Amino acid sequence: MSEARSGIQVIERMMKLLAALAGHPDPVSLKQLSLAASLHPSTAHRILAAMVTSGFVERTDPGTYRLGIRLLELGNVVKSRISIREAAMPLMQKLHQQIGESVNLGMRQGDEIVYVERTSSGRSSVRVVHLVGARAPLHVTAVGKLYLAEDSPQELREYAKRTGLPGYTPTSLTTLAALEPEIDRARRHGVAFDNEEIEQGLRCIAAPVRDDTGELVAGLSVSAPAERHSPDWAIPVKETADAISLAIGYIRNTSKPAAN
Repeated sequence: MSEARSGIQVIERMMKLLAALAGHPDPVSLKQLSLAASLHPSTAHRILAAMVTSGFVERTDPGTYRLGIRLLELGNVVKSRISIREAAMPLMQKLHQQIGESVNLGMRQGDEIVYVERTSSGRSSVRVVHLVGARAPLHVTAVGKLYLAEDSPQELREYAKRTGLPGYTPTSLTTLAALEPEIDRARRHGVAFDNEEIEQGLRCIAAPVRDDTGELVAGLSVSAPAERHSPDWAIPVKETADAISLAIGYIRNTSKPAAN
């Protein structure tokens, strides 16, 4: 059996075991799980042990198992993202109608932004990179700069060292000395800009979306060809981001107030 097929088979077996555990409200014995998943007990035991280590499964009494807390954590992440998208889309469409350009919703994943929602203007002669599911480095995107503004100076330095701040256009900020003032400006003003840094001819404005704890959970942005871009969009973009934040439970003057 090939290594790839062997890996897929292990994943399939994990899914069977998780499904068997999900079907029982109480802890389940190894014997029951083996039968439900059609696996040899030794195979089931080996896979369950790996899932216990990763937190997807918990071992209760000797030889019995139940679903682990890690699944709850992941479920909450998915739930929060879905609720943000649902709350954001009507407001994004309203902003789109007001400005007439692409409106994007992005979230941080590691050292990148992932675009999870978008309204398309259908007007752009420039290829807009903000497609749903697309990724881009933090330092060359307006939304990414919002997240870097949440980081401490030390965390920003670590990001720069870790990534090397690669450039994509002549205006990309590829040194820490160039990036730090831009991040400080985003921190002070509560909006961030992309000045053709990911793609020549494309500019962007972004504002933060915060949840009920005040945590930055997404960035709302408007992207447009440079000749149509207006810095005046910062006001409606920020107002829309604030409205999305309120819709998902954010209240000003919590532990992490919105930037002015």
